[in-house]
Amino acid sequence: MSKTNENEMKLEFLSKSNNEAFARITVAAFVSQLDPTIEEISDIKTAVSEAVTNCIVHGYEDKLGVINLKCNLIDNKIIIEVSDSGKGIENIEMAMQPLYTTKPNLERSGMGFTIMDSFMDDLKVESILGLGTKITMTKTIKKEETAENAVTLEEALRG
Repeated sequence: MSKTNENEMKLEFLSKSNNEAFARITVAAFVSQLDPTIEEISDIKTAVSEAVTNCIVHGYEDKLGVINLKCNLIDNKIIIEVSDSGKGIENIEMAMQPLYTTKPNLERSGMGFTIMDSFMDDLKVESILGLGTKITMTKTIKKEETAENAVTLEEALRG
């Protein structure tokens, strides 16, 4: 694997809900160098949105904390890590079940991990109670033969 096909970016931001869109758009802009389709970029943005929202709502609850976002591009694959130093997940297997939630009063609750898993090729969740959670998501960008499906940086930033 040659170094010319690799790239990395790191971002650190506060666990405020208005930073979720910032994280999503930043990842979309970064992955645009792989010429993803509109569907691929939408899948990635949705998964990042869910991961960051989980950090805000569950990791830090009503406290302010720091969310770390790291993206690696290797050949035609993006690896996204979203982590917090929040309260952690007591039972990861249970938390990953569709509709399982610790916040039943919230709209759309219980589907975050299911959504991440369905939009990405691979999902790994690591967590230690009291120390935080790291979500690692991977997606291979399929190279299209036609240029009409490619997303430009400008399109990625708009959406």
